Amino acid sequence: MNIRYLHTMVRVKDLDKTMDFFRLLGLEEMRRIDNDKGRFSLVFMAPPGQPECPVELTYNWDGDDGLPSDSRHFGHLAYRVGNIYEMCQKLQDAGVTINRPPRDGHMAFVRSPDNVSVELLQEGDHLPPQEPWSSMENTGTW
Repeated sequence: MNIRYLHTMVRVKDLDKTMDFFRLLGLEEMRRIDNDKGRFSLVFMAPPGQPECPVELTYNWDGDDGLPSDSRHFGHLAYRVGNIYEMCQKLQDAGVTINRPPRDGHMAFVRSPDNVSVELLQEGDHLPPQEPWSSMENTGTW
C-alpha cells in the first residue's frame, strides 16, 4: 500500500495575521485557492524548497464561529530550525509569546494567532544552554 503525506490543515480566523506568523517561521505561500461559491480561501504555505510539506490555512470569508478558542484538539505542527535561539528571538521580537522556551537548546513551543500549537526543534545536536532561554519559565499552555 502506498501512502504519501499531503498537508496539514488548520482553520484560521484572520488569514493575513496567520500568514504573517508563518512567514516569520520562514514559510512561503506556495499556492492559493479562492472559492467564490463556497466563500472560502485555501492558502498552502511551506518552507522554501519543501513544497511537499505544506500547511493548508483554511479561511472562511464569513467567519468561523465553530473555531474553538483552544485548538489543543489539533495537536501541533512541528518544524526543524537551524538555530532555535535565533528563531525564538525573531519570533519574540515580533511579539510572539514563547510558551515553552528552548531551555534545553532543542525544543520550543509557540502559538499562531489562531491558537495552533507550533513545535520548533533544533536541527542536529542540542545547542548549549543559553540565557535568557535557559532560565525562562513557561507561559500559558503549549
